[in-house]
Amino acid sequence: MAKQYIVQITDEALQDMENIYNHIALKLVAPENAIGQYNRIAEEILKLHSFLKRFKIIDIDLESARKLRRMSVDNYSVFYVIKDNCVIVTDVLYSASDISKRLK
Repeated sequence: MAKQYIVQITDEALQDMENIYNHIALKLVAPENAIGQYNRIAEEILKLHSFLKRFKIIDIDLESARKLRRMSVDNYSVFYVIKDNCVIVTDVLYSASDISKRLK
């Protein structure tokens, strides 16, 4: 059986997810789509408790030094680091945005 990790989501990542929900629900006036997207991202994040190294370390400037990994969920990118027995989700960003600028 694969090692199980504890999944932690930073306040910043939770705020990112709330912003995604609000954008879809309020600006695009699609609340059903918003909750569906939010739930898909949350479900994929929770799956990071195992096989978390299947996503490569990204190379955006100094981010490789932090060993930041990127997982795609639909049009969004979930960024996380592995520390000891924890997976720490740091950011959830729209993939078409300027990610390197937003991660700094």
